[in-house]
Amino acid sequence: MARPEETGHGSATFGTFEDLGLAIIGLGVEYPAFQLTPTDLRTLVKRHYRDSPAMSKVMTINDYTGIDMRSSIGTIDDPFVNRKKAPAIAELSKIFMKEGVALAVTAAQKALTEARIDVSDITHIVSTTCTNSSNPGFDHYVCKKLGVSHTVEKVLLHGVGCAGGLAALRTAANIAMGSSFRRRPARVLVMALEICTFLVRSEMDSIDKFQETRIGVSLFSDCASALVLSNGIGAECVEEPIYELLGWGHKIIPDTDRDLGFNVDPLGWKVVLSPRVPKIAETAVDPIFRNLLSSIPGLPPTYNTPESFDWAMHPGGATILSGVEKAMGITPEHMRASYDIYINHGNSSAATIISVMDRLRHKDMDACAPDGKVKDYVVGCAFGPGMAVEMCMLKRNLSHRGKSLPTGVITLPETESEESRSDGEVELSLSEVLNGVDLD
Repeated sequence: MARPEETGHGSATFGTFEDLGLAIIGLGVEYPAFQLTPTDLRTLVKRHYRDSPAMSKVMTINDYTGIDMRSSIGTIDDPFVNRKKAPAIAELSKIFMKEGVALAVTAAQKALTEARIDVSDITHIVSTTCTNSSNPGFDHYVCKKLGVSHTVEKVLLHGVGCAGGLAALRTAANIAMGSSFRRRPARVLVMALEICTFLVRSEMDSIDKFQETRIGVSLFSDCASALVLSNGIGAECVEEPIYELLGWGHKIIPDTDRDLGFNVDPLGWKVVLSPRVPKIAETAVDPIFRNLLSSIPGLPPTYNTPESFDWAMHPGGATILSGVEKAMGITPEHMRASYDIYINHGNSSAATIISVMDRLRHKDMDACAPDGKVKDYVVGCAFGPGMAVEMCMLKRNLSHRGKSLPTGVITLPETESEESRSDGEVELSLSEVLNGVDLD
């Protein structure tokens, strides 16, 4: 390892990532048992709310998100979402701690099992959520159930929203590198937990009372995900990486802090999502991608353009995915795992990106690769409040592939170049539905 004076501002390698020796050696994802369809949301709305222009608009948007099912801790018949009044934030917190912590424990156990390490091997824990603000946080209770030592260092990230999964990975990487500098082992457990679906009544109340077009109710879902990041020091057996972590980037986009957010409210949290978000996202990706590419020496010369890589993109919405495709000159096949998670589970905020990374390494995803060729290198990317862009570069271990999952036939969206619309056919896209709509 280079000494500090060899890598300072005056060195040739300043600002670049060299061999970090960091690897993701275990992944775990746990979705709850129930799934909600667009029709389910319509049914719940009819039970509790009058028809109005704003409600009608949201229900139209609900039909065009591209999501088939959203994973949830309950059904539309759950008494919790069928009260006369929307649940208060204290009640939502209790549900989060009961249902969510159980999901996070299972996800963490899956990651530890795949990493082939014991709970006693964990040196640090980095967690994130934007759907709870309890103190102590959910990570405290997950650690109690896992039996984590009281001396393990923990940090809980808040305020990073959908970027939380990659922000937590970035934080874990910096912690692991600090341990490497001290020549100490690091096995960092990263956890993300989000319970979004039971916020439905709070969001619907705002739609009904204030005639606001709030689309979060049709996008968000519930999930817990986890990974184990290792610096390789002190391993008692050979650690097989799933992904090597080669580098990362983080950027705040100026003058966008009002475009994306998740604001606290007596009845939970309210999604802030302006119509500018897809365009902001698609224009922000290329500069940070170029910077990240230039900061990682040793990449094969064939990996020099966006289409050279596979992409693990946080599926914040269909317009975000399609916008990034066009801006970066890539196809849905490059982001096949992002689409698969989005279609079959929805957007679970911070927990989603780890789920996408897990999904990408499964065998049935390989069949959907561009031209049938799986890439060795993967770009991970997510957006969060601020607006913040998180990006990382991963090297995939192609010999470490998950088993095919029973999700049925995977159908990726057709691009405009495929001329999927017949002559005279009129079909609204989500961007057309949203045209001119103020979503916050």
